[in-house]
Amino acid sequence: MSAHRDAHDPALRRAVRATLMPGFAGLTAPQWIVELLRDGLRSVCVYGQNVVDRAQLTALGHELQRAAPGALVAIDEEGGEVTRLHYRSGAPYPGAAILGRIDDAAYTEEIGRRVATDIRAAGFALALAPDADVNSTPENPVIGTRSFGATAAGAARHTAAWVRGLQAGGAIACPKHFPGHGDTTQDSHLALPTVDVDLATLRERELPPFRAAIEAGARAIMTSHILLPQIDRAAPATLSRPILQGLLREELGFTGAIVSDALDMAGASGEIGIPEAAVRALDAGCDLLCLGTATGEAGLREIEDHVLDAIAAGRLDPERVREAERRVAELCASAAPEHADTAAAPLPSGAEIDRVAASFAGLDHARAWLAAHPAARVIRVDAEANLAIGDAPWGPFASGAAELVPGAAASFGARELIRVAGSADPGWGLPAADPAGSAGLLVIGRDLHRDPEAVAGIAALRAAGFPVLTVDMGWPAAPGVAHGPAELASFGSSALAGAALLRITEGADA
Repeated sequence: MSAHRDAHDPALRRAVRATLMPGFAGLTAPQWIVELLRDGLRSVCVYGQNVVDRAQLTALGHELQRAAPGALVAIDEEGGEVTRLHYRSGAPYPGAAILGRIDDAAYTEEIGRRVATDIRAAGFALALAPDADVNSTPENPVIGTRSFGATAAGAARHTAAWVRGLQAGGAIACPKHFPGHGDTTQDSHLALPTVDVDLATLRERELPPFRAAIEAGARAIMTSHILLPQIDRAAPATLSRPILQGLLREELGFTGAIVSDALDMAGASGEIGIPEAAVRALDAGCDLLCLGTATGEAGLREIEDHVLDAIAAGRLDPERVREAERRVAELCASAAPEHADTAAAPLPSGAEIDRVAASFAGLDHARAWLAAHPAARVIRVDAEANLAIGDAPWGPFASGAAELVPGAAASFGARELIRVAGSADPGWGLPAADPAGSAGLLVIGRDLHRDPEAVAGIAALRAAGFPVLTVDMGWPAAPGVAHGPAELASFGSSALAGAALLRITEGADA
């Protein structure tokens, strides 16, 4: 059969369709998704915009499972800042960076197992997690607290533990973002970051967590949209055969499914469009293409057609598509049967909240300051979250935190002064002689040192004589960096981290 005729074979179109993992708009499964799941589509992904509450999300997950039993219903659930299960309340888990600081692999494995229980109960099988990146650059705008740490050994140890726990709980792990998104100062949602390091550095720093994940049994690995010019000068990792075939397949020996990061991100398709990015990702070795949220039925058909045209033109080997289809089928077959129990994992105990609080950096200084300023007011600094996190509530302001420590949350809320991001007032509206401010100001934000307005505002408050304690719930500046480090740093802003901060501010012993 000629390449042109082969490209129009209905079986080949179904093979192409099997490599696609679209998202969709709305709170219920659209008819086009249901129909395609019954006609070759093997995977679909749910995002924050598809969630209104736990009951609705669970109904959606099981609706998608019923549409195509055996298909992979995926969710971007990292158990920290990036949460979809708890997108409206905040995640009741520590988050990766806090787990790395606690450094108890058994606890990390337990969290992975609890996340698996949670997603399986809601009808999902594939978790696009954990984040296996080594956060070697504190200025990283998109990884930060999603990483288990700044060292390869620590990130490897906890990546492997989280994978073991998640898969022991019946879900499929998909560590990301290969070969490592930690050494970047750009967000690949918005640009194409460059990591200009040699292969020896990659082997020493970026690759160990992925090697550990593979050894722990990870059946899928997600790519990154970053350029590594010393490995491949022309293409980002998602579109690079030397990186996916040479490093991941040949050097690390990975035999499972390679999942692309979302192709609607600028780092993958900003200059070439999603359909062409799909062709190049398949050719490079990706097996399952994450398409993001806005593809729609027309966009998915356009991608299918473009891939088939590339096969007809001889730019893409049809056997590569069939190989990808087989790997997706194997991944689907590896999923545990759907859980009948729809109960979420139990909430963390008081002892667990205290354990998380004890991991915060600067705790002794913060306790002494809080004891000296028991009536301190709270200024909330709402900087724009990165696109991976989205609009999920965070820290002590999340309803999930209030659920865990209700009395402390009520007291805390009575002292809260909202500071709106973008305010031009460096003093945030506080008069120089404000009696509430003179009682002490607790300034809480994420990545405070990266927000010029926050830096200026804190400096202005201190210059005016206000007692100030800064709490950073992101990844704080490295020691010695101007305006850092924070006086109290949590290294995470999940609802559980927020509950831990509530206990600290209310004087509970951790």
